[in-house]
Amino acid sequence: MTSEMTSVLIVGAGPTGLTLACVLAREGVPVRIVDKAPAFHRGSRGKGLNQRSREIFEDLGVGEEATASGIEHITLRKYRGGKMISDHVSAGDRVPTADAPYASGLLLPQWRTEEILRGRLAALGTEVELASELTGFTQDEDGVTATFADGRQVRARWLVACDGGRSFVRKTLGFAFEGSTETEECMVIGDVRADGLDPAYWHQWFDEDGAIMLCPFRDSDHWQLQAGPERDAAGRLVPPSPESFQRLFDRHARIPGIRLTDVRWMSTYRINVRMADRFREGRVFLAGDAAHVHSLAGGMGMNTGIQDAFNLGWKLALVARGTAGEALLDTYEEERLPVAAWTLQLTDERLRAVREGVRKAGVGTEAVVTEDTTTLGVAYPWSSLSWEGPDAGTRAGGVRRGEGGAWFTLRGRPGPALREVAEQCGELVRVEEDEEAKDLLLVRPDHHVAMRVSEDRAGEVTARVRSLQTT
Repeated sequence: MTSEMTSVLIVGAGPTGLTLACVLAREGVPVRIVDKAPAFHRGSRGKGLNQRSREIFEDLGVGEEATASGIEHITLRKYRGGKMISDHVSAGDRVPTADAPYASGLLLPQWRTEEILRGRLAALGTEVELASELTGFTQDEDGVTATFADGRQVRARWLVACDGGRSFVRKTLGFAFEGSTETEECMVIGDVRADGLDPAYWHQWFDEDGAIMLCPFRDSDHWQLQAGPERDAAGRLVPPSPESFQRLFDRHARIPGIRLTDVRWMSTYRINVRMADRFREGRVFLAGDAAHVHSLAGGMGMNTGIQDAFNLGWKLALVARGTAGEALLDTYEEERLPVAAWTLQLTDERLRAVREGVRKAGVGTEAVVTEDTTTLGVAYPWSSLSWEGPDAGTRAGGVRRGEGGAWFTLRGRPGPALREVAEQCGELVRVEEDEEAKDLLLVRPDHHVAMRVSEDRAGEVTARVRSLQTT
């Protein structure tokens, strides 16, 4: 059978896969993105972008569209015994700065996040291929041959698994997925209408015997419902249903006349904390939930996947174009596996904090939020790409904004140092002149500092960048 050809095959068209596809397509790398689902999901699921992911969306050219679709600084209204106790404005004490232009995360349903990314991808000439179930793959020194349920084959130089926590690709590779899973579901979740409820607030009812929350979305009649599950007379968990949603609302909200209707999506949630022992085998990579899953505390799941994809994307793009050697791809696991381990620890800690916090009247999900959950502080000081300088590996706040691309940015005073690097490094480096700069600052395509040195060491900057082409 003749195989269809591409450079990168992405399996899974959620936010992780779509982000990766956008990065690659923007760089002119042939990419295909497939999903086994017959239609696009319309559930709210992961319902927000944190500050770091918003920077990535801006880099991809969809920051304004996301902002226009979401809610910043949502007000959390907390209740006890059906009575309003307090309000809390999310990130209400933060303001935009030059280094951190997004003071707040952004509430928007996952279906809209995916829609925005699909729109950007389509503008770049690539569409998601639905009803494309991967059933097997083999790899050799030159690439991967993927086989689909309809018998079709696709030949790619690399395959990236963005196919979720039950990843077929990860299981086929035989990777360990160590961790733990709670024995029972801790939450029911769904999208409902709640006409008559004030959409200016994220309503959160926490009682001694349970809880229910209803989160609004901009330009939508539907709210995301999250609640502790019902139990029957025998103590067994009751599956989610429109009727059980209404009973839970009546029990905790105690607002006569509000009916939950037009239930568009229902699911259950069980805490699952696991991580793959590695993120790559040969020409196959794992990203997002395929590589790591954890508690939903802090909304880190979708955001961590987006950030995995952004890290891997520029590296694959440079190697696919022949601008960098294949050794660059080793740095994906080197950098993101420790971040995944940290994320599992962070979300465990934040889950404990919020479970403890909501026992006190007037406390809601704001108890989960810390500076860490913005992921603006995620850094790679251990990385082989953190070359020199006190801030090597850290996020370079304020240096790269607007649409970016797979190139390094060198910032410094106008003069021969900038010209030398630009002339020697070609398309790998673009320069930004700054009259007030005191040194040379080299920033990676994903906005992290690679190197900070004095102007007289421009040759070392050139040598480091050019080493990527030969290794």
